[in-house]
Amino acid sequence: MLRRLFAPKPEKQTAQTLYRAIVDAARQPALYGEAGVADTLEGRFELVVLHTALVILELRTSQNEKAKAVSQALFDAMFDDFDAAMRELGVGDSAVGKKIRFMAEGFYGRAQALQTALEAEDEGRELQQVLARNLLGLETPDARAERLALYVNSAATALRGQGAEPLVAGERPAFPAA
Repeated sequence: MLRRLFAPKPEKQTAQTLYRAIVDAARQPALYGEAGVADTLEGRFELVVLHTALVILELRTSQNEKAKAVSQALFDAMFDDFDAAMRELGVGDSAVGKKIRFMAEGFYGRAQALQTALEAEDEGRELQQVLARNLLGLETPDARAERLALYVNSAATALRGQGAEPLVAGERPAFPAA
């Protein structure tokens, strides 16, 4: 009985599985360098946020309560990881909370902008703008933003094809190769 009481909730275990797959996708070498995002702490953060947002947006399409619970647990898993990473980098305890709050606000803004851009019927121009601003730090899109937009559209299409229910069951997100 105590084991069940203290065992992690199933949605937390599912979220951990999804998060590991998200981090793997976000670390694809082809997404970095001259043709992609800078291989820096900020660049890696942005790609993890992007991939997590794509999965959360797909989970949110489901009316299933378990999908909502997995979505929240995935968000929590990502920020638990960010918290641990900051502590490993030597950020003081008092500053971690403030930084996490700032990062969470940034996540929500990025996820909303991503969703709006993916829904726009403008041949990907808004998505390129969002990716240029958030991932590349540019005011106007360049060839890298165009290439990233193709990847993000592919990823969003693959996740829509996969659907929320397999994700809730712990199936790896269907991210394409970069």
